[in-house]
This record gives sequence, structure tokens and C-alpha cells, in this order.
Amino acid sequence: MFFSPKLSSAATALVTTDPRVASAIADWDATFDKGDAQAMAAFYTSDAFILPPSHSAVQTQAGIVQFFQTNFDNHVTGHLLVPFSSIDLGSTQVVSSSWSAHAVDANGKPISIGGLATHVFQVQADKSLKLRLHIFN
Repeated sequence: MFFSPKLSSAATALVTTDPRVASAIADWDATFDKGDAQAMAAFYTSDAFILPPSHSAVQTQAGIVQFFQTNFDNHVTGHLLVPFSSIDLGSTQVVSSSWSAHAVDANGKPISIGGLATHVFQVQADKSLKLRLHIFN
């Protein structure tokens, strides 16, 4: 089932003082669409968690690679994050987004999927952003 949150026009534009956020989001989507699970894991800190709708926490780099490989094996493509809120906490950036993607159902029929996501980015020593926590429904 596809969920598209109803956001006011004022809420649809991401307001952030850190240009790295928009770049990190765009890079994440582009890498997802290449289907490279190892490259996806590189977006996450070594102690990161992904909390998907399955209610099974994903942790460790190996777990994150497996999580994304499963998505790619299940033909999830066309991922798009649309940020609508960002909180700048200095060394941490918290971003809320709507997300959508293409997938196939159990019968191989194309479907649209999506929902809401929260990404907690930590600023790294080289000033780049990596995900410490990724929650989505």
C-alpha cells in the first residue's frame, strides 16, 4: 500500500542551514537506484540502526548490507526521499521525509510503495554526514 502524507505547501520545502543534508539525501537515493548494497552501507556509521516496518532492528554493517540486498533482490527501485523538515543540532542533523519507490507484489505486478522516514545524520571528522539512525514505515 502506498502512503503519501498530506503536507501543507509550507511544509513541502526543506529548510535547513546545512547544505550537506540535501546532498546526502540525493546521494542516498542515487546510490539506492544503482542497487549496490555495499555502497548503501557506506552511508551509515559503524554503530547505525535501521528500524524498518518489519519491527526487526537492523544493525552492523553486514546487517545493513543484507537489508539493502534483500530490497534489491525484491526489485525495489526508483527510490525518492522528499524532505519536509530538518532540525540542525550542530553535530547532528534530524531530517523527516516522505519516501516512495517502485516494487513488485507477490505476483510480479508493479506496485508503488512509500511512507514517512526519519534520518538522523551525524557529522563525521571529515565534516561529511553519515546516518546513525534510519526509521521508516
